[in-house]
Amino acid sequence: MPLAQLISADQLQARLDDPTLVILDCRFALDAPDYGARSYAEGHIPGAHFADLEKDLSGPVSRGVTGRHPLPDAHELVEKLRAWGICNDSPVVLYDDAPGAFAARAWWLLAWLGKREGVYLLDGGLKAWKEAGLPVDTQQPAVAPGNFSGKADSRLLLNASELQQRLDSAELTLLDARALPRFKGEVEPLDPVAGHIPGAQCAVFSDNLGADGRFLPAEQLRARFDALRGHRPVEAVVAYCGSGVTACHNLFAMSLAGYPLAPLYAGSWSEWITDPTRPVATGD
Repeated sequence: MPLAQLISADQLQARLDDPTLVILDCRFALDAPDYGARSYAEGHIPGAHFADLEKDLSGPVSRGVTGRHPLPDAHELVEKLRAWGICNDSPVVLYDDAPGAFAARAWWLLAWLGKREGVYLLDGGLKAWKEAGLPVDTQQPAVAPGNFSGKADSRLLLNASELQQRLDSAELTLLDARALPRFKGEVEPLDPVAGHIPGAQCAVFSDNLGADGRFLPAEQLRARFDALRGHRPVEAVVAYCGSGVTACHNLFAMSLAGYPLAPLYAGSWSEWITDPTRPVATGD
């Protein structure tokens, strides 16, 4: 079974009566942290639980040490996943109402903890659900605690020191998921330093989607990442972004394209710049 899987709104609607299904609403807004919880309370896909990026899918921020969305403690996250009813064999559907970045963060966290089958992103997100004329409700779902027994896989991560040691490698393909103006250092709305990690390539995560907000076909995604990688080995791809969120969208898209799951520099740009001795580049 492929690691990255999509589910359509109609396919999800047909499975809503499955008692083993767990749905997580991952809506969030970087400029309004209460947006997701407020939107969930106003209406969500029936049966969905709310997973907050900062309270559930991230750990505490340490100023000057971590990035803006450090990884959560693995044991604490496992407990939350169990509280939402997730078992080792549960089908899980993730969605948001952005281009899928917050849902992809949840997908990556599940993969990090070892759940690599039966996890789906709702293609097109809540927008596609509503466009299909499907209902939302405001009920908090009842839940029977799950027995998920995940364990963090350190092979899926690269820390700042490890990445810095690899920057001079001719084999490294370092993909930055942020928008081009942020990558170039022309603007920086979120972090105190502008620019990118030297040697990185701009791989804007939203380019994984078509105009309809759904993921591009696998062959188009493959062509995209093949062009970025060139002749460098698949095993030397590393993903990052501003805080370890939108990079997960690229990792999901690469997995859809048939790539193996590449490591994530989870601290990303917002952690990289906490140490002024780390190099910074601007421009292309």
